[in-house]
Amino acid sequence: MLTVEKIGGTSMSQFGDVLQNIIIGKRKQGDYYNRIFVVSAYNNVTNWLLEHKKTKEAGIYMKFLNNEKYNEALDNLLEKLIALNREYKDIKLDQDIADKFITERIIQTKNYLNNLADVLATGYVNKQNILLAAREILSSVGEAHSAFNSVNILKNHGIHAIFIDLCGFNDSEYLSIDERIHKAFKGLDFNKVLPIATGYTKGTEGIMREFDRGYSEVTFSKIAVDVKADEAIIHKEFHLSSADPKIVGVDKSIPVGFTNYNVADQLADIGMEAIHPKASKPIELANINIRIKNTFEPEHPGTLISKDFISKDSKVEIVTGSDKLLAIDVHDPQMVGQVGFDYNMMQIFQRHNVSYILKATNANSITTVVWEEDVTEILMAELKNQYYSIISKPVALICAIGTNIAKPGILYKAAKALSDNSINIEGMSQTISQVNMQFVINREDFKKAILVLNETLCVK
Repeated sequence: MLTVEKIGGTSMSQFGDVLQNIIIGKRKQGDYYNRIFVVSAYNNVTNWLLEHKKTKEAGIYMKFLNNEKYNEALDNLLEKLIALNREYKDIKLDQDIADKFITERIIQTKNYLNNLADVLATGYVNKQNILLAAREILSSVGEAHSAFNSVNILKNHGIHAIFIDLCGFNDSEYLSIDERIHKAFKGLDFNKVLPIATGYTKGTEGIMREFDRGYSEVTFSKIAVDVKADEAIIHKEFHLSSADPKIVGVDKSIPVGFTNYNVADQLADIGMEAIHPKASKPIELANINIRIKNTFEPEHPGTLISKDFISKDSKVEIVTGSDKLLAIDVHDPQMVGQVGFDYNMMQIFQRHNVSYILKATNANSITTVVWEEDVTEILMAELKNQYYSIISKPVALICAIGTNIAKPGILYKAAKALSDNSINIEGMSQTISQVNMQFVINREDFKKAILVLNETLCVK
C-alpha cells in the first residue's frame, strides 16, 4: 500500500515526535518505505518569509516590495533558521551539513532577489510579475530547509531517505508543476527509498500565484495523483474534530471518524480547512481517500474523508465558523419581482473580487456574509450609490455540518440551544441537500455559540 503523507508546520517543529510517532513508530526496519512525505516549513518560517497568515504582520516579502533592507532581513532569517537547526541536534541532525545547506540557499535567494530588483529598476517590465516571482522564490525557502533536515536526520537513523527538492533553485527547466512532480518521482522504487518532498513546487504557472498559502497541500495532492497513491494522509496537531479544541476543550472535541468531500468543502468555505479545496478536488476525482491524523496520537485511525460516505445516523458531525465576517444588507423597494436584480448585485461583488459565504433574501432585501478583510470603502461606496439602503454589520457565522443532517428536529434543536443561551439568530441558511446549517449571530457570541452547539449537537 503506497501512501502520500503531508506533515504540517506545527508538527514539523516537533520533529522528534514526528520521527517516533509517524516515520519510525513501531515499524521494523523494512517497513519504513512505500510512503512519500510532503513537508511544510517549520512553524512560523513562512510567516517570516511572506507575512503572518493570520495577523498579516509583514515579512521579508514586504521589505522587497518596498525596496527596504531585504538582504539584511534575509541575514536575520538565516540566524533564526540556524538556531532552529540546534533544536534537532539531539535527534541526529548534522549541524554543519544543515547549516551549510540553508546558508547556500539564502545566498541563492539573495542573488535571485537582487537580480529581480535590478530588472524592476529598469522600468521595462511588468512590476506585478516581478513581485510574484519574488514571492515564489521566498515561499520555497522554508520547505527546502525542513525537507533537507528531515532527510539528514532519517539517514542518521538508518533509513534510506532521499531529498526531493521541487523548488527548482538549481535548474532553469521550463516545467509545469505537474511535469516537475512527474519527473521527480518517475522511476523511484518506493519499496527501497523514502522520499521527503518539499511542500513548494516550482512551475511555469506559479504555485503561489495560483494557490497562495495553500500551495503545500496542492503539492501533496498532485504527488498523490501522479503516483496513484492508495491513500493520502495529512498529519496535524489535532484531530478533525466536532469543534475547535482550543474553544471547547480537548475532552469535548470529538474526533469525527468518517466524513466525505462535501463536508471538507463546507469547512474550506468558512476557512477551517481539512484540506485546501483546490487540493482536494484532484484527489477526489482520482478516487483516493484522505485520512486526517493526529501527530501525537499515532495509534488513533483519525478521520477518513471519502467520496461517498454518508452517516447511517442523522447527526451533526462538526460545529465551526468564524467571527471575522461582515454582513452586508442591500435593501431596495424596486427589488420585488425584478428579474436579474440579484445578478446585477453579484457583478459588483465580482468586480471587487469579493466572494460570499452566505446569502439570504426576501422580497426587498439581500443579505450577504463576506470576509471582513475583503471589503473596501470603494465597494461600499458603489453599493450605496447603486441601491436604496445599505447596512453593514460585523458578525460571526456558526455552521453545524454533517453528511446526514436531514432529520426533523435538528434545526429546531440548534435554534433552541442558541435561544436558551440568549444568542440571537440574525440570519440563517440551509440548502435542500441539508449538509450545512448556517447561523449569523452577533460577533461577541461566537465562542459561546460554538460551545453551546457542540455540547447540544455533537457531544454524547
